[in-house]
Amino acid sequence: MTHPETPPGSAALDTATPEATEADTEADTGTASEEATAAAAERSPDPIDRDGVPAPEDSTPVSGARLLEREGDLAADYLETLLDITDLDGDLDMDIEGDRATVDIVGEGLTALVGSEGETLDALQELTRLAVHRETGVRSRLMLDIGGFRARRRSELRQVGGDVAGAVRETGTAKALQPMTPFERKVVHDAIAEIGGVRSESEGEEPNRFVVVHPT
Repeated sequence: MTHPETPPGSAALDTATPEATEADTEADTGTASEEATAAAAERSPDPIDRDGVPAPEDSTPVSGARLLEREGDLAADYLETLLDITDLDGDLDMDIEGDRATVDIVGEGLTALVGSEGETLDALQELTRLAVHRETGVRSRLMLDIGGFRARRRSELRQVGGDVAGAVRETGTAKALQPMTPFERKVVHDAIAEIGGVRSESEGEEPNRFVVVHPT
């Protein structure tokens, strides 16, 4: 009996078919798995990041006025907890001045939170900034005042700056002021910038950095 000849390449085709079928099955399985994972992610109420850690409820970055408002809210929460721990009473006033958020604690008997020459206040401000930074991921320039200490100090420093500027303009001789905190130096610089015939600059190293007023 004469048998039909096997077409060239058919044996190779028959051999390759099981492998191709297995590969197709794996691809179909992988596709189905990916689709199931995607569907589960869509149904999941808690978004998951690539490391399997629940993502924040709102990961949308904020900036500008919204960021400053959030800084004020976060600072207020932190400071309210502080007041509860220290058993002190105070009202918190939040505002935005220029490019920074401000929080004022208003009340009686808050001198312990201010400290000698505002040292405790400066420390609390730094702690509050760190607490805000931990939540926002953005370096905070928030300004904290307690019992109106900074407001009074600002008024005093503006007067000092004006008096020194007047003396330097009259004598033509530069004059150095006592060491100040960054906040205090800025107040003096701002006050002197409003007066003609003089200029100011900071010299020295912290914590002994000071302002020098020069004639122009």
